Amino acid sequence: MNLNTEKIAMIHGSGGAATGELIREVFAAAFHNEILDAMEDAALLPDGLFAEVGGTGRITVTTDSLVVDPIEFHGGDIGRLAVCGTVNDLLMRGSIPKYLTSAWVLETGARIEDLRRVVVSFAEAAAEAGVQVVAGDTKVVEGTGGILVNTTGIGVVPAGVTISSSGARPGDRIIVSGTLGDHHAAILSARMSIDNDIRSDVAPLTEMCRRISSYPIHSMRDVTRGGLGTVLKELSAASGNVFRIYEKAIPVRESVRRFCGLLGLDPVYMGNEGKAVAIVPPSCADEVLEIVRNCPYGEDAAIIGEVMEPTDDRQVAGGLYLETEIGGIRELDVMQGEGLPRIC
Repeated sequence: MNLNTEKIAMIHGSGGAATGELIREVFAAAFHNEILDAMEDAALLPDGLFAEVGGTGRITVTTDSLVVDPIEFHGGDIGRLAVCGTVNDLLMRGSIPKYLTSAWVLETGARIEDLRRVVVSFAEAAAEAGVQVVAGDTKVVEGTGGILVNTTGIGVVPAGVTISSSGARPGDRIIVSGTLGDHHAAILSARMSIDNDIRSDVAPLTEMCRRISSYPIHSMRDVTRGGLGTVLKELSAASGNVFRIYEKAIPVRESVRRFCGLLGLDPVYMGNEGKAVAIVPPSCADEVLEIVRNCPYGEDAAIIGEVMEPTDDRQVAGGLYLETEIGGIRELDVMQGEGLPRIC
């Protein structure tokens, strides 16, 4: 059977020879490592896992399902997206990502050459992020050629590292690692067949988080679905403080800004897949910002706001407020409604 010319059929999910061939020639070929190559029902991770981070630590686990439409877009694809989304979730707790699982739901009619491309992309992103794919699963269902991915990520938080959603303190500065709305705009452009140069920001933030890990980061979140407004509202509510951000400080690419103006979108609520917010003490905010700007994917980072105690009746504990470019104050909440579906 020539897998390069075949399409996914129900036989590929039978558990028999066709399933084995698909796993060997597509998945195992891309994810090759000594743990996965054993092809056991469960991965046996190496002895001394905690010793890798100084002898002690806490395991972190996260899982994610990817249903993005289209599966390939300007700047990325569902394979890269699956790795980056999972790895970045681990990083936001101060964790060192170590291992991934990779489960694929393939609809009949999916082109194996398309599958191969996104699987290779998954493998390349995993290598960039410094993680190994150690287990996986494949299911085939009746459908119209779609590809869906589920991942589980495992990492280790070194002893003494404490980063939490409730950690923000009055006086802290709010740093965003780059421009907003790129992924959302890239996906929507692909769906609407709009020709532009907007690329998804999908990226693993491993190196960036490693370089700032020695600083007292109080909170971190990746800015995905729901956008910056949703993430910061959740963090302000968790900490019980007031967050104030400044519209003129928020980085947005000019091409994305024009795209938003055309379609009536607000970059503050647009999804991203390679951006994070970090809430840090004022004493080290400028140093952290400079480090982030010198990291891959962080060149457009900016300090966009600060954490405050409520100062008057208009600023309630847990509130998020945007100072507009003309000096007005706008209270922000989590995103209402569905937003753009299937961006990740």
